[in-house]
Amino acid sequence: MLMIRTYMKNHNKAYIYAAFVVLFWATIPSAFKISLDRLKVDVLPLLFYASFVSLVTFFFCLVFSQKLHLLKNLTKENYLHSAMLGFLNPFLYYCVIFESYTLLPAQQAQPLNFVWPITLVLLSIPLLRQKIRAKDILAILISFFGVFIISTRGDILGFGIDSPAGVSLALGSTIIWSLFWIYNVRDKRDEIVGLFLNFAFGFIFISIALLLRGRIQMPSVKGLLGAAYIGLFEMGITFLLWLKALKLAKTTAHITNLIYLTPFLSLIVVRIVLKEEIFAATIIGVIFIVGGIILQKL
Repeated sequence: MLMIRTYMKNHNKAYIYAAFVVLFWATIPSAFKISLDRLKVDVLPLLFYASFVSLVTFFFCLVFSQKLHLLKNLTKENYLHSAMLGFLNPFLYYCVIFESYTLLPAQQAQPLNFVWPITLVLLSIPLLRQKIRAKDILAILISFFGVFIISTRGDILGFGIDSPAGVSLALGSTIIWSLFWIYNVRDKRDEIVGLFLNFAFGFIFISIALLLRGRIQMPSVKGLLGAAYIGLFEMGITFLLWLKALKLAKTTAHITNLIYLTPFLSLIVVRIVLKEEIFAATIIGVIFIVGGIILQKL
């Protein structure tokens, strides 16, 4: 009886952790736009300060969980693997996704970025030798029809895309994100150790890029607060909460299904915080994207 109570208690905790993750991620598109557009913070400086906050967060998690000693047991191959992952995420992925937010409204950039589960399926065919089924093809077509609706703002016959570059960057970010998770599958290290090293190398790449640009911009206090918020609730603590939720859940399917609420909640936050008029095409497009992903997962 005690085991059953503990089991149910852990499962309830998993839902609480996952709910916080969904709420935090729903606020991130608005945080991106506020930091990039209203606070006039450039992409690289914003990424520099946000990734630094994330790196410090992961370091303290290593210390408090008494896992710092695990760094001594890593091989040269482990560090090279982290360097590759760190280049993909946080460096390349966030450079691309931040840039897309400078070109697109938040209500367009976020749903386009949300098609990464479909991109993951497509990339898994050549990279993981996975077979594609008829249902997967249908799911992909449904989701990308949603992408087309959002990209054209509903003008599907006129093919009118306001910012082809912004749409390309938002969709391109899904390729980088999917590659990160595909190569992360083979990483058998402790999750916190892996995240810390990935962000350590990513921070090095970001710093080099910032130095090569030749001008280090010091944001305003509000800009720094925006970067800290993104570093904590997009890159940092949410990763840890998500991993914790997956470990405590009875099945991962129960928890991962909550993620589909994110784009819808995000539109509500965008409307309230950014005062963006939400297009009907955006809502319809999100329904198609999420519907395709759910079909693929069933």
